[in-house]
Amino acid sequence: MLAGGVGFGLIGERRPFGQDMLAHPLVVYFAAAAAGLLVLRAVLSRPVPEVIPERTLVFGCLVGAAAFLAGNFISAYVFAVALQ
Repeated sequence: MLAGGVGFGLIGERRPFGQDMLAHPLVVYFAAAAAGLLVLRAVLSRPVPEVIPERTLVFGCLVGAAAFLAGNFISAYVFAVALQ
């Protein structure tokens, strides 16, 4: 979740998926995470909370969102200052 959040944050400023609200990189990031959890559920044939506890899932989502913001800050400000 951390690496995915930073990766999506780095491309977030460019809006590669379009200008729509549902095409925002943070929304696409969480949609990809949800799709991954659905695949995990289908492959293991067990509910996800039996495999990964709820607190760990929430913590992963919070870490991913914070990493997205960190990656977005890096792409928007740090790279902009470095290129000047």
